[in-house]
Amino acid sequence: MNDFDGNEELNPEEFAKFLREFLAKQSGLDPEQLAKVAGIPNTPEAVAELQRQLQAALSASDQQTTGGVNWQLATDQARQIARAESKPISDDSRRHITEASSIATLWTNEATTVGELFTEPKLLTRELWVADAIGLFQQLSQPVAQRMASALAETMRSNLPEELRGMGGGASQFMKAAGGALFAMQLGQALGKLSTRVVSGGDVGLPIFAERAALVPQNLDELVRSLEVEQDQAYIYLIVREFAFARLFKQRNWLRDSIVAQVTAYAAEISIDTDGLRNLAEEIDLNDPEALRGALESGALIAERTEEQERALAAIETLLALIEGWVEVVTENATKLLPKSAAIAEAMRRRRATTGPAELTFGTLVGLELRPRRMREAAEMWRQVTAAVGIEQRDEIWAHPDLLPTSQEIDNPGLLIQRLQAQGSSSTMDDEIRKLLEGN
Repeated sequence: MNDFDGNEELNPEEFAKFLREFLAKQSGLDPEQLAKVAGIPNTPEAVAELQRQLQAALSASDQQTTGGVNWQLATDQARQIARAESKPISDDSRRHITEASSIATLWTNEATTVGELFTEPKLLTRELWVADAIGLFQQLSQPVAQRMASALAETMRSNLPEELRGMGGGASQFMKAAGGALFAMQLGQALGKLSTRVVSGGDVGLPIFAERAALVPQNLDELVRSLEVEQDQAYIYLIVREFAFARLFKQRNWLRDSIVAQVTAYAAEISIDTDGLRNLAEEIDLNDPEALRGALESGALIAERTEEQERALAAIETLLALIEGWVEVVTENATKLLPKSAAIAEAMRRRRATTGPAELTFGTLVGLELRPRRMREAAEMWRQVTAAVGIEQRDEIWAHPDLLPTSQEIDNPGLLIQRLQAQGSSSTMDDEIRKLLEGN
């Protein structure tokens, strides 16, 4: 027997030393390999941070840990990546944005009846974007994170040799926290990489900012240069798009709560495939961290969706597609005077259709893709609705969730047009909305 048998009061330093020796002896797995599995750069600083976090995982009193996941660690990881190549907001960027915003406001007013914004867009460095976004991403990923940490702990505990199982709660606590630390670092890596790509508050399709437009000038400048069109046209187009997104969420304040509630409810029902996790532990060559990382990022550890989850996911994707499609059509109409508007729009559609590694990682961690699959169909529906009933009646649809188009109406816009034409005038629509709000 060894000094750890049956000992609930573990010595953190001794146990950490023993665990590292045990892992190395059993599989050759060391912190450098764990770092690769988590997608963490194999630098002395990053590996040292992982070792520090695994050591800290032994402390049950960590105030930054919720449900076994250290969210402060995720934030620190993301901000470190965002800060690495971050640049301050230049005077030229501010000037371009100010000039484009003036035109964007006037043109967006012509393209939608959803009320305008009365505050200047919030300008963010990459690091500040992380600081603002982390709360929403934590809320969305927490259910899966807690399940993953618990499943990792149980699998690791059940595979310990007999002489170590007497450690009971002490070992289980460490393993759960260690799994949570790896999850947090992986989420931090994904968010950090996203911060180098997003150009605006609505760029990932989720409502990070509820009250105002937001832009990341460094990324905006880089995107504008890559589009190979006149800079002023690109700035106007991209800012109009963000204004449309921000207007919708500011003036229809039920919308953000609805999205967050639907996504968190869906995520809370996600379960971990413990058999798959156990098989992974037995079958994957732990000396090949890239193979292990690939298995973790593939989503293979998330159990197959139930029928109820499939319905919930379809509802979420429909809502996100309706938002994205509406924003595209409003932007299209608002920027019709721009000679290169169509070219910029097509470039943006290609960009949004290309899911980057960070988004794939986030999709695995949360179990939800950020890009709605039916955006093109929804945009076409909004175009037909606009042509048939006009801007005002189209935008009144957003007044209440029960008025939103159904999945069937996206597939067959004529059904929605018939419904809207039957409702007739604006006063009739007002009566319908009043009934809904009064619960009649």
